[in-house]
Amino acid sequence: MASGTDGPATRAELQTYVRELADPLVRYASPGGARFRLGVNIAHHDDTAAELEGYARPLWGLAPLSAGGGDFAHWDVWARGLAAGTDPDHPEYWGVADGIDQRTVETAALGFALALVPERLWDPLTGKERDRVGAWLAGFLRATTPENNWNFFPVMISLGLDRVGYGHDRDARHARLDRLETYALGDGWYGDGATEQRDYYIPWAMQYYGLIYAALAGAEDPARAERFRERAALFAAGFRHWFADDGSAVPFGRSLTYRFAQGSFWGALPYAGVDALPYGEVKGLLMRHLRWWRARTGQTSPDGLLSIGYGYPQPGVAEQYNGPASPYWALKAFLPLALPAEHPFWAAEEAGAPADLGPARAQPEAGAVLMRSGGDVTMLSGRQHNTWVRGGAAKYGKFAYSTRFGFSLPADELGLAHGAFDSMLAVSDDTGEPTHFRVREQPTAPKILAADGTVRSVWHPWPDVEITTWLTAASPWHLRTHRIRTGRALSTAEAAFAVDRDGATAHREESARAAMAVSATGDLSGLRDLDGTVPRSGQVIDLLPGTNVLTPRTALPLLTAALPPGEHWLRCAVLGAGPTQAPAWEREAPVARF
Repeated sequence: MASGTDGPATRAELQTYVRELADPLVRYASPGGARFRLGVNIAHHDDTAAELEGYARPLWGLAPLSAGGGDFAHWDVWARGLAAGTDPDHPEYWGVADGIDQRTVETAALGFALALVPERLWDPLTGKERDRVGAWLAGFLRATTPENNWNFFPVMISLGLDRVGYGHDRDARHARLDRLETYALGDGWYGDGATEQRDYYIPWAMQYYGLIYAALAGAEDPARAERFRERAALFAAGFRHWFADDGSAVPFGRSLTYRFAQGSFWGALPYAGVDALPYGEVKGLLMRHLRWWRARTGQTSPDGLLSIGYGYPQPGVAEQYNGPASPYWALKAFLPLALPAEHPFWAAEEAGAPADLGPARAQPEAGAVLMRSGGDVTMLSGRQHNTWVRGGAAKYGKFAYSTRFGFSLPADELGLAHGAFDSMLAVSDDTGEPTHFRVREQPTAPKILAADGTVRSVWHPWPDVEITTWLTAASPWHLRTHRIRTGRALSTAEAAFAVDRDGATAHREESARAAMAVSATGDLSGLRDLDGTVPRSGQVIDLLPGTNVLTPRTALPLLTAALPPGEHWLRCAVLGAGPTQAPAWEREAPVARF
């Protein structure tokens, strides 16, 4: 995707990108067009639901493309598939929801597409086919859903049925919306239900669907639409801190295989007419993000399919609900294509990254401090947790998440190289050589000390071990302090960021109180032991390949120490920097404040 900034060229870039992603899918369509088998389904839902996912998710990009006048040559496949998939007598019938069911998720894309482009999906159908489609979708209005963002899926169905004039229970829609609004928090944030998660499901689901509703149903429900817009405006001011100057977003949380859905919120703002930030800034945030992703050629297979993974094909990043078509939720980022060519969003000059974001910003609702340095973003986290998803402690419980260094997922339970404990304090009570480690999984008592950019949390790896952790922004460093009250002897290993170890000029250093590693491209990760009660030793280890979400092979600087029972303080300064900020390692590290 080119780097031009004029409106028409930018719009054409996105139209081309959608087609590049959607065209390779057609060869995988079933004869009736209802099922797309993109690979082996290892998700916890059945193959039919996975193949419905392959049919439905591309519509998040195709519907806006067509609504805005863009061409796509294969709409006949999707129209034929809609008729087949909703026909109980057809061999490609999708079935109905049985309890909490993946089919409910995918109906949201169908409702959305009917709302935007009924001429592509509804109009080609016969009267009997329309009756079947309408009845099948209406059956999901009262589907069982978790108490989270899933409540928006029947709302999307209702919007589609409204557009095609199919009668249905609209009270069910409003009951869902009332429930969703109870999840609203401060500063425009939502909870994803009654959980501690404040991850990308807030921008790419809670905010995104709310803005679609405001755009499509605002005339009949103006008060609710205005609330959705107001929350989005508040959220935008803080969410822009999650994006680095190059367009990358902080890798964090579950469902990372949805990739550039991370930027979908920026396209939803102009779609719903929210101008909390100048359109040029919003356009820059979206376009830099998409260009960053498009430059990562490893995200697609040789035949053009989006892979399971993040920075490269990496099955280990998948959740138990990710099937081979799951990554196509990424196409949510193309919503602004539904806007006409003359919309001011397209006419706006694409602005660069704002210069006024400052070195750190506290976000209490997310339990995080966002720290900027050298154009990169590091998130210090102390609130969120999720032990249900695969690798939940790694996706939510690490101390720091970086746009430059990503984070690592465990490959096994035994040992430091297998555990890949970057940005963590790993503790073991093994006698002899430690192999079993525990980390922060479910922090409690989170608190943001906004005045100095500190995140505090308390965690208990065992009932008789209490660790209080303070994380403080000190750009380009961050500081960590741990108060450990333990009733047992512990072995500890605290790590910086994992750094790319490929390349002949990669460098590493180990000393009595520090460890660091530098990649062949000049990225530096290191940590210095400060004035704790127990001195620690530095070392650098090689992690198992395929653990880091951005880089296949990495090295990890560590500080290690053995602790007897009692109270101990561990303090360190951690630096993760690109080539321009790496010289900070040679200067004196900042002093811990706790």
